[in-house]
Amino acid sequence: MTEGDSPTIARRRVRLALREAREQAGLTQNQVAEEMEWSHSKVIRIERGDVSISANDLKPLLNYLGIKDKATVTELLADARLARTRQRKAWYQAPEFRDTLTDDLRKLIEYENEAAEIRSYSIYYIPGPLQTRDYATALMARYEDELNEDQRRWRVEARTKRREALLGRAGDVQILLMVDESVLRRAVGGPAVFTDQLRDLKQHAEDGSVRVRMVPFSLDASVTNNASFDLLVLGGGEVLYRETGLTDEMVEDQETAAKHRARYDRVWHEAADETDTIQFIERRIKELERADTDRPSR
Repeated sequence: MTEGDSPTIARRRVRLALREAREQAGLTQNQVAEEMEWSHSKVIRIERGDVSISANDLKPLLNYLGIKDKATVTELLADARLARTRQRKAWYQAPEFRDTLTDDLRKLIEYENEAAEIRSYSIYYIPGPLQTRDYATALMARYEDELNEDQRRWRVEARTKRREALLGRAGDVQILLMVDESVLRRAVGGPAVFTDQLRDLKQHAEDGSVRVRMVPFSLDASVTNNASFDLLVLGGGEVLYRETGLTDEMVEDQETAAKHRARYDRVWHEAADETDTIQFIERRIKELERADTDRPSR
């Protein structure tokens, strides 16, 4: 355990160690549940990180899984104790958010609060934590057939809280955004809403809160063909979050995350740099302002 680690990071370290040990031992979750006299769902929740395991439960489980190195056992027990020290329930665990957000999205929010670096790639819209409330509201309106009004409202509220939390950590977390040119052209919510969104993004790019690069149409380099994704650097590795419309998944396999990271880094260096991207945003703002001025009054 590293000094200063959070309960989130400690819990993640324990569950990944348990899952890896179980897989190396060739055991199924059902076999673990039967041996420990637990429910199958308890094993699933522990390995997913939905719940923390107590030190008393962890000791016999480590022995069963063949983890007997004294130093390793001591570290994992310390992590298990730290993981259970959360003093209050986070906002995203409140009923209205648990009923509205996917399990993987809530895990993403938890990780965003702990990440040292966040890399986002988007092919359709401004990444969630950087969306203004009006932009997020307009975007959610497109899912009126899939989500009811309350669900859309709570999702917008979640994006607002994510934004406040992430921008409040400016200086403690490095945020890199790489967006397709279409993201900066698509006027989600109409010219006025989109202009305010671009102004907001430009401000954060200029004050150093985020670094933004655009993948221009002229660059024949696709990061991914079918989804936006986020890469988060946490204590103990990097995780990948993929999102397509209303479906999403958190991938904690290091090999998969490493492949996305390599692809991301390659295109990041080929894309328009921060200066050129900010200048493009400035031109888009002026275009939208002129279009609004030229629009005939009613």
